[in-house]
Amino acid sequence: MTRNAKSAWILLLLLIAGAMIGSAVSNSLSEIPYINATANFGISPPAVLDLHFASITFGFNVTLGPLTALGMVLGILIYRRI
Repeated sequence: MTRNAKSAWILLLLLIAGAMIGSAVSNSLSEIPYINATANFGISPPAVLDLHFASITFGFNVTLGPLTALGMVLGILIYRRI
């Protein structure tokens, strides 16, 4: 495995960890109105491929709030310092 591919996995891990921590902090501070504001992105309704013997559903949904985005930015900053 090359160093660039390994670095991309570390970046992805830090982004996910930052988003999860930011989301947890946002849920704990849910009484503050601006902290709890979110935007939803994704495929709604999900795309369905029906092959008569199997049905496959493709879809995703991302909920992004201010502290979630801040956590992701902190993940990028940590990645740059590694």
